[in-house]
Amino acid sequence: MHGFIAVYLREMLLLRRRFKRLLAGMAVSPLLYLITFGYAMGGLIQFGHEPYLHFLIPGLVAMASMTQSFAIATDINIARFYWNIFEEFQAAPISELAYVAGETLAGMTRALISVIVILFLALLFGVHLDYGPLFWLAVFLNSFVFAALAVAMAMLVKSHADQALLTNFIITPMAFLGGTFFPVDKLPDWCQAILHCLPLTHASHAIRASALGRPATAADYLVLIIVGLVFFWLALHSVGRARD
Repeated sequence: MHGFIAVYLREMLLLRRRFKRLLAGMAVSPLLYLITFGYAMGGLIQFGHEPYLHFLIPGLVAMASMTQSFAIATDINIARFYWNIFEEFQAAPISELAYVAGETLAGMTRALISVIVILFLALLFGVHLDYGPLFWLAVFLNSFVFAALAVAMAMLVKSHADQALLTNFIITPMAFLGGTFFPVDKLPDWCQAILHCLPLTHASHAIRASALGRPATAADYLVLIIVGLVFFWLALHSVGRARD
């Protein structure tokens, strides 16, 4: 338990030192999406009785909680390849479980901060949605999934450049195809079947349903729980291999 706290506090200290820059970075992309897709085009598009801006905000929340939680992999790689911090963790009496839990929670913390930034921007644009317990549960699970994946991938890559490739080929396509900007059910059946294999698709659906006051699907939350646990186990296994 003490090892878990040490790992998490280290990441929080780094976050505090770079907080203003990170906060600005978390706000820029959502603001651009809100202005271009939501504010400028939102009046021309509607999904059912909902304006596009109301559809877009939950998608941005899902996307930001994914990208920001996965971004912890970059910090892990910098500490591992340039500062040799991981070697210090190896020498310290810290278990794989404590290390993975600390880094995963750090990634989730970053994600939750980015979500709060988006919700604040939504208020500035006059968007008021339902942010109840099911909304935050979906955000929490989505952050857990991709933070655990980030730790696993950070242990498997051989260089910092490889991490950028993972982001470009996995996270970026998922950000645009996971139901963030358009409804997946408007696509052909074969395409829907593929996209429903993505955890972000389930996260987007759960977050949007709860934010718009619609009945949430238990299957979406169950998929996120199962995938998150699988990724967490993979992270434990990857850290164990990296120690060896």
